[in-house]
Amino acid sequence: MFVQEATILHADIDSFYASVEQRDDPRLRGRAVIVGAGVVLAASYEAKAFGVRTAMGGRTARRLCPHAVVVPPRMSAYSEASQAVYRVFEDLAPLVEGLSIDEAFLDVRGMRRLAGSPAEIAVRLRHEVRRRVGLPITVGIARTKFLAKVASGVAKPDGLLFVAPERELRFLHALPIERLWGVGEVTAARLHELGVATVGQVAAMSESALVSILGRASGRQLHALAHNRDPRRVGPRRRRRSIGAQCALGRRRRSPEDVDAVLLGLVDRVTRRMRAAHRIGRTVTLRFRFDDFTRATRSFTFDEPTAETQEILDVARGLLAAEARLIERRGLTLVGVAVSNLTDDTPVQLALPFERRCELELDLAIDEIRTRFGLDAVKRAVLLGRETGFAMPLLPD
Repeated sequence: MFVQEATILHADIDSFYASVEQRDDPRLRGRAVIVGAGVVLAASYEAKAFGVRTAMGGRTARRLCPHAVVVPPRMSAYSEASQAVYRVFEDLAPLVEGLSIDEAFLDVRGMRRLAGSPAEIAVRLRHEVRRRVGLPITVGIARTKFLAKVASGVAKPDGLLFVAPERELRFLHALPIERLWGVGEVTAARLHELGVATVGQVAAMSESALVSILGRASGRQLHALAHNRDPRRVGPRRRRRSIGAQCALGRRRRSPEDVDAVLLGLVDRVTRRMRAAHRIGRTVTLRFRFDDFTRATRSFTFDEPTAETQEILDVARGLLAAEARLIERRGLTLVGVAVSNLTDDTPVQLALPFERRCELELDLAIDEIRTRFGLDAVKRAVLLGRETGFAMPLLPD
């Protein structure tokens, strides 16, 4: 019987931000490193050994690992490193599906005669990322995307794991249930209550039993994954349906002027990304999170799509002003801006009125200066000295 070859690679840079910091500063190598102060954005494996985790509060992290070196994030360095890693991916594999700036699926079907076996290609990939970019990367190889990602997780840090088709279920069924996609703390606790601790025990349950316990969608998904049924192929990413950014404000009360500055920074970030992707959109959405952990969204839809900073900012400010009383009463801990109903910009720009074309040309000129000289080369006066949150590096839109 024909057995499909394991040709899917899941490549994941180890502790990406922290690894870049250790690469660029030899004094940090082998030491516990925490990126970010108020909140942990990344931790080296030396810090993780003490229980430090991403998204943990800075005080908690420093209490767990008092000897850790805390460094501020350098988003431009991470973006440059990501671009260099992706160049290696694209040099070695014909099909690359980016998941984030530090991980991707690669399909190397049909490459055996040209480049060797999938395992040999993975060895070469790890070597090239280390040689050309200076970063450690872990690779998992399997027949399915799901199992390749599981394999890379088991192989971390700085490892390589090939799961041969004939032993994939033996490998998978010995793992804890937390390795299954979709099994978070709540689902894991529910299954543990029933005495289910391994993937093999999940596989032994009927689909109907899992559906009755976890619901139709989760039950069917876990039953399929426990048997390594994942028909998804590696393919190019689809274009984003929306482009957005958000900023956590913390629990300290902010003045209306401070919130407006954050909003301005977010809109500036979003519209810059839209123009870089040659996208325009019609719907502006604001997302709020309050002190009592409740959330709200408000949106407005233009008659015509746009990517102009001032036009989108005016709408966003109007949506924010409409919620001023609610914000005053509940306190605001997070604000986010997104633009959706996206389309390509080229044919629309040509029909813009003269005034709007001038505004767009000014935005594009500012974008060009920032591209050449850095994001802080041009900054609105109202944002000087104000914190507007980090611009997290992302895959191209």
